[in-house]
Formats: sequence, structure tokens, C-alpha cells
Amino acid sequence: MMETVLRQGLEDLSLPLEGVPALVRYAGMLAEKNQVMNLTAITDPLDVARLHFLDSAALLTLADFRGKAVVDVGTGAGFPGLPLRIVEPSIHLTLLDAQRKRVDFLREVCGGLDLDDVECVHERAEVFAAERRETFDIAVSRAVAALPVLAELCLPLVKVGGQFLAMKSVDSGEELSAAGRAVSLLGGKLEKPIDYGISGTNIRHRLVIITKICETQKKYPRTFAKIKKNPL
Repeated sequence: MMETVLRQGLEDLSLPLEGVPALVRYAGMLAEKNQVMNLTAITDPLDVARLHFLDSAALLTLADFRGKAVVDVGTGAGFPGLPLRIVEPSIHLTLLDAQRKRVDFLREVCGGLDLDDVECVHERAEVFAAERRETFDIAVSRAVAALPVLAELCLPLVKVGGQFLAMKSVDSGEELSAAGRAVSLLGGKLEKPIDYGISGTNIRHRLVIITKICETQKKYPRTFAKIKKNPL
């Protein structure tokens, strides 16, 4: 049944279906590991297909990921990065998370799916951003942090001309308004957000698009304690 939902959803998005078997295997590994560690509160296989996999894959219809170097910041159980890479194999993907157990799981998944070119990194985002600044075409994040915080962690990673894509709820208007100063200070420009529906549901989500228009000052990102205490 999951395979049917995935096929129908990807067809609705006009995306290729070749990745469906890998997504099904990924779901099985996620369900098994979730029994011993908290990776996702969404456990029903059809909900996993729609709310994790198809929600992630929808980004491929909203931005050009083909052949791009992509970093998924605070990836958790691999969303949205791994579904993006499975459906669009030309992506050069880095998965970043601060929890070692999650990164170990992601390495298991990548090994099991023969995704040997996916880089899985255990590091705090602000440390990684300082080490790998302005080396990625696209940074994505589905993390729950407020946009000014996410922007400071993600925009330093993005090349000038690249994009930071944040997955948010459609009720994020206030958050967007509050993020304008931070985005500008970090060398970004807020584009018009795109609201989209998740195939097979009545749920709508929002993709916040920030284009990198100039280099981020070297003083950013600050330590996370400073970011959290005094958001830009």
C-alpha cells in the first residue's frame, strides 16, 4: 500500500518513480530503528509516505536541485534530504545533525540503499557552518527553530547566488516578517514564499526561499548560545 501511495504521489508531482523501492526500504529501516530510538512521531506507513517522503519530494517541483551540492541542516531522520536524493540522484547531498545516534542511523540507511556518495556529518550546525562556509548551492532545513536562528546557521553555508530553503507552516507569516533583518544582515534576500499541498492530504505547507546575494560576514554564525540568547 505504501508503494502505491508513493507512486501516485510522485506521479501527481510529475516526478520519476525509480526511487520508490528505495523509499520503501528506507521506511522499513526507519520503522525498525524507531522502536529503539525516537526518530519520528509519525509511525503509520502511509503517513510516513505522505508527511515525510512526499512532503520532502515536493521541493523538487519548487526549486532546481539537479546536480546541486545540497546540505540538509538538522536533518534528524533524514528529512528532507534523503527523499530528495533518492528521487533526484544527481544531487550531491550532505546530511548534518548534532546527534550522533541519528547520524549513525543515516549512515546505516545510506549503506543499505547504496548511497555511498551521501556525506553524513555529526556536528553542531554553527561549527560546521564555520568550517564549510559558502560551499553549497542549496541549504535545506525542516528544523523547528525560528527563521532568524535557522538563517544564521544555514546562510553562511550557501554560495552567493545559491538558496536557503526552509520548510515552514502556512501560519509562518509573523515569523517571516520578524526574519527580514536577520536575512539581510546575513547576505540574503527573502523571496516570495510558496505554499504547496501534500499529495493525498488536505495539508498545506510553505517553502520559504532565501537567495544569497552577498557573502556572509565572517563573524556569523556566532556560537549557538549567543544565537539563542540574542537572535538577529
